[in-house]
This record gives sequence, structure tokens and C-alpha cells, in this order.
Amino acid sequence: MTANQTSSRFTALTSIATSTPVLFIDSTAPLAELHACASERLHATLDYLTLMACMTLRDSGANDVNTITNVARIMVQDVADVFGVIEQRGLEAQ
Repeated sequence: MTANQTSSRFTALTSIATSTPVLFIDSTAPLAELHACASERLHATLDYLTLMACMTLRDSGANDVNTITNVARIMVQDVADVFGVIEQRGLEAQ
């Protein structure tokens, strides 16, 4: 596989922590697999946020809310990136 084939096959996940992408989406994966990946992350994030919404934070530390929101942000960003690949595939098919 050439470098051009690799770069067109893999789409980098959005990263704020690194200047060089380290996690990638296989843009040639079956659409059902891409959808399952996004769905799993979205449902896990919703379950996580529901759990957090039902808890009281009076016993939490100063950084707990920041940690909770950062985990949710990362998961939702992953979902958005996977949906971006799905959307691009849909546009290419038209």
C-alpha cells in the first residue's frame, strides 16, 4: 500500500492533545461497521451523562466536573468524526 493510498484510506480523528494525528478511522470500512462504532460511542456517552446527571456533585473534587465534561467531549468528537466519514462516503456515492 502506498502513502497516497494510506492517506486517502484513513481519516484522522480530531485531537486537541497532540499536534500529529495518532488515531484514525478506516474510511473504507463497511458503512454498517462505521455506524456501529458511532452508535456505540454515542450511546455510551448518553448513558454516562445520564448517570452524571442523576448524581449529586457536593462530594466531588474541584476537577471532577472538568473531567466529566472532557470525557463526554472526547466521545462526542469521536462520534462526529465517524459520522463525518459516513457522510463523505454518502456524498461520494451520489
